[in-house]
Amino acid sequence: MSDRTAAPAPAPAPAPHILYVHFHAPADTSLHARVYEMLLGLLRGITPVVQALPPDAALADVRSALRYFDRDAAALADLIRVRALALHGVDSTIGVGPNPLLARMAAADGPPGAVRILSGDERAIAAFLRHKPVTLLYGVGPASARTLAGYGLDTIGRIAGTSLGTLQRVLGATAGRNLHDRARGIDPTPVVQGAPARSIGGERRFGQDELDPVRHRRALLSLTEELGARLRTESQAARSLTLTVRYADRSATTRTRTLRESSGHSAALRTTAYQLYDTLGLQRARVRAISLRADGLLAEELTARQLSLEPGDDKARLIEAAADRARARFGPAAVHPAGTAHPATPGPARVTPPPPEPVAHDGWHGYS
Repeated sequence: MSDRTAAPAPAPAPAPHILYVHFHAPADTSLHARVYEMLLGLLRGITPVVQALPPDAALADVRSALRYFDRDAAALADLIRVRALALHGVDSTIGVGPNPLLARMAAADGPPGAVRILSGDERAIAAFLRHKPVTLLYGVGPASARTLAGYGLDTIGRIAGTSLGTLQRVLGATAGRNLHDRARGIDPTPVVQGAPARSIGGERRFGQDELDPVRHRRALLSLTEELGARLRTESQAARSLTLTVRYADRSATTRTRTLRESSGHSAALRTTAYQLYDTLGLQRARVRAISLRADGLLAEELTARQLSLEPGDDKARLIEAAADRARARFGPAAVHPAGTAHPATPGPARVTPPPPEPVAHDGWHGYS
């Protein structure tokens, strides 16, 4: 009689139940705050566990909804896409995975407008991550990526094949542990149910990977004008700005800076946005998109404005107020900064000037 005991059966792979939903605004403009709130309401009609990620994304844990709707997570993702498009005219890309990290990465793995599923099987996860650049992992910025590349660790597969001790010697104890787990698709972060953060934001996507810093700054000018107009319309002010630059290799850099004083004034937002951009020191960087978010919103009446001796400041605010009144009456495209227009090509003199050319490159539509 043998005393050999049967080996325990391996635990089944966790079924994917986390959805990362990225809503796409029409014509590459930013998603309106009211539309975003309605889309969050649509998600809460599927599951109460929804974490808002302004300005255009959300995480949803659908475990409790699988039995109620008698569908798997992928089918629920299809349902969300159809409802968002039918009810609000908004297309979306949805990643389905066993945790937030993998759901995000699944959503980003291809062109927009689809449902992408990543199972919880360890071999499938390893195959999915193996050849992806390490910059796609959350928490790996340009500095960490350069350090890792110096050791030949430029892909997630190579990180996964490196011992924990080595990573901790290179990056430090905590950062090394986090990277060791994420390279294996491990992410214990829960989906936190709650209201969206007090922030608004917008994004400009370029038609092709853009190297020209002049066009980068033109996108920032358009974004700050749009955010300022929205803040003033809602009688709010921002405490800080967050700039995110997304590159051709799908990596991104994010920087945050506190404003000198809470403000909804476009000029103040523009100055801070340009300062954030300058800190990146981009040189021939292939930029795919630029997004800007105004954080720490508070009621305008609660802010204190520092007195200025510059006469141009009051003049700029008067012009800004006049532009706001024009937009309120004729629509948001009635007035926009002249700097967002494309430079005109010199040509022969005309007796009758041609009609103005619409500005659509960065999503701010209107006429000069």
